[in-house]
Amino acid sequence: MDKLDASQLTVMLLALGILIGGARLLGELARRLHQPAVLGELLAGVILGPTVLGALFPDLQTFLFPTTGPNALVLDAIGSLAIVLFLLVAGIEVDLSIVWKQGRAALKIGILGTIIPFAIGLGCAWLAPTTLGRPEGADLTVFVLFIATAMAISALPVIARILMDLDLYRTDLGMTIVSAAIFNDLVGWTVFALILGLMNEHSSPWSVLSTVLLTLLFAGLVLTLGRWLIHKALPPLQAYAHWPGGVLGFMIAMTLFGAALTEWIGIHAIFGSFLVGTAFGASSHMQERTRTMLDRFVSFVFAPIFFAGIGLKVNFVTHFDPALVLIVLVIACIAKFLGAWLGARWGELPPRERWAVGAAMNVRGAMEIILGVLALQAGVIDERLFVALVVMALLTSAAGGPLMRYFLRRKQPGRLIPLLAPRYFVRELKATTRQEAIAELGTVAGEQAGVDVAEVELLAWNRERVAATGIGNGVALPRARLKGLPSALAIVGISEAGVSFDAPDGLPAHLIVLVLTPQEDPSTQREISADVARRFRDPAAIQRILRTTNFTEFLAQVKMLEG
Repeated sequence: MDKLDASQLTVMLLALGILIGGARLLGELARRLHQPAVLGELLAGVILGPTVLGALFPDLQTFLFPTTGPNALVLDAIGSLAIVLFLLVAGIEVDLSIVWKQGRAALKIGILGTIIPFAIGLGCAWLAPTTLGRPEGADLTVFVLFIATAMAISALPVIARILMDLDLYRTDLGMTIVSAAIFNDLVGWTVFALILGLMNEHSSPWSVLSTVLLTLLFAGLVLTLGRWLIHKALPPLQAYAHWPGGVLGFMIAMTLFGAALTEWIGIHAIFGSFLVGTAFGASSHMQERTRTMLDRFVSFVFAPIFFAGIGLKVNFVTHFDPALVLIVLVIACIAKFLGAWLGARWGELPPRERWAVGAAMNVRGAMEIILGVLALQAGVIDERLFVALVVMALLTSAAGGPLMRYFLRRKQPGRLIPLLAPRYFVRELKATTRQEAIAELGTVAGEQAGVDVAEVELLAWNRERVAATGIGNGVALPRARLKGLPSALAIVGISEAGVSFDAPDGLPAHLIVLVLTPQEDPSTQREISADVARRFRDPAAIQRILRTTNFTEFLAQVKMLEG
């Protein structure tokens, strides 16, 4: 029986460890810079691939990441599994009921935001295929349809994350954008699945027709009967199977069955996993904890393998064509902005919101990269166009949030974690009264940030006398708004004995956060206070924080309370 020998297994494990470790490290760095994690994960692959490591140490790069042989096959198989699971997570984000709830505006944005970019991409590719990088020998019809789809597709998971970061996800505007993106994803992936069927070199008119019919039949069954069966199966699984293993195992098994079936039909496995994910996401029995756990498992383990693996396939320096990148970027942005803006105008949204909708729908993210990988593997596009699509996807994803903030005149919401720093952390407060605690934390603010300590103490204490700032569960939030303060500050102190801040539950405060914000920006103080109250609503959280011994342990505990 063929199998990896000891040396091949060693190399495979070493390569996977380096790939996942590097991708996660740079992914975290990207998030720290307020960029999508996929940007860092892709960069890790570029560094480990032929672009950097291959140029500096070609023998080492070939040893770790061979392009042929058993190890290459294993890495490719793991990458295929990773993308199937990633599309499951993307499908779960789709809630079909939202589309109907949001009504006509979302549907109008979805229709024009899909049709107009598709038509513009179709026309440009048909009129100037060589300019858009059509490789020699590629089927013109398939190439044109691919470009049209690439111009039309959006990235629902990235759009959802941007809306959450802007505190827009649950608003009417946020739900309208999500609904339009859901419509866009369903249409785009269906069309692309059919294009994948056309890519098959053995296809004939009859085989293409049968693929289309089987695809539509499969989609119809999954979204009706399959959805109903999943909805009925989830409660007994949650009640009687071991949580979360029982539910997660069932979800992954159903996903793999759906992926295998669509691969057998003649379209890509990702379409099956996406539809199965949609069926799970449509069930009201789908618990948020299960959804979050699966998302984190896939996003932090499997997705980095796939996205870092992209950098192993192509030399991004050799195949970087500035003119082609610019052409693709300009066509993609104009087409998507125009379609989404016209849809928003048709839906009678206010002028600022129309531009914000355009910025959101223009986000391509991981979905565009996945399309590019599949087309590259099928020979529909070459490395130059693939690199251009990846660059376009990353730039539109990075620009989505800032552009939405600009169009809506909306600033980044105040949050606790970005304000935390070792120099603003006091592990053992000496204060025994709340006035002493305010003074002790105010002194730290003065020493580290140069603020007027006396002013901090006066304003915070006056605020305290008007209304006590103990919020319960062992947390207190004294605060002050300072004139001329450049940005918000959070000075954190921990008191083992506890300090009375006259909390509603009568408990002393063990975690005291002095929040200082600019006088000219009253909303930031409210946002940070709400964020602190949300994070520490569980009394057990304070007990875990009291067991920390330094800032790093404290920060780790706070981050575990995310969401």
